[in-house]
Amino acid sequence: MSLHLDPQTHLMKYKRILLKLSGEALMGNKQFGIDNDRLEEYTKEIRSIYDAGVQIAIVIGGGNIFRGVQAEQGGMERTQGDYMGMLATMINAMALQAALEKEGIYTRLQSAIEMKEIAEPFIKRRAVRHLEKGRVVIFGAGTGNPFFTTDTAASLRAIEVEADVILKGTRVDGIYTADPEKDPEAKKFERITFSEVYEKGLNVMDLTAFTLCNENKLPIIVFDMNKPGNLNKVVLGEPVGTLVEF
Repeated sequence: MSLHLDPQTHLMKYKRILLKLSGEALMGNKQFGIDNDRLEEYTKEIRSIYDAGVQIAIVIGGGNIFRGVQAEQGGMERTQGDYMGMLATMINAMALQAALEKEGIYTRLQSAIEMKEIAEPFIKRRAVRHLEKGRVVIFGAGTGNPFFTTDTAASLRAIEVEADVILKGTRVDGIYTADPEKDPEAKKFERITFSEVYEKGLNVMDLTAFTLCNENKLPIIVFDMNKPGNLNKVVLGEPVGTLVEF
């Protein structure tokens, strides 16, 4: 039995989603770390689909705290830097978990690296059971391996828990022909196929993550997470952001 009300579940296009958030998004207007106001905004957005009975898994990056690539540029071994980046994702995951639970949302945090005092180990069957019981499952520490991004972790976990879609929440409202923040002539795609993304060389996710989704027939929606109400609209199936399909 679900732990939360689900009167609107039948209205939702997607019943089980994986939401991918960037670590940088949590900075809000800050230069570093976590903006509590932004965290609260995201919690309200997640609450709206949680109350509708949608099963929610979340992967969050760590770029607001640390990136493995930064370490490599500074002369540190990439492997060490990537593990530090994985720990950064756990800090963000714990912050998000605390914010959600403050709102009375049931959660579970699973880590790809064992840290039993603060998180469960990632176990697919357990994660699926939590989702079925109406708990929000946050996946931390990436894939647990260096040289993989949190985009790849999101794709992998979404496939493992059989999510209907990956929702990539960004600060841009979809996929464009060029970077809309640099090119005012850039045109937005409402829908685009995986093949077209490859052909046009568009940057949706890193190639490993994107190919995983393509090979496993998992659609991706890129949308502006910072616009209130967008997450709910996306899950309802409204034309928000850009849908990458087959």
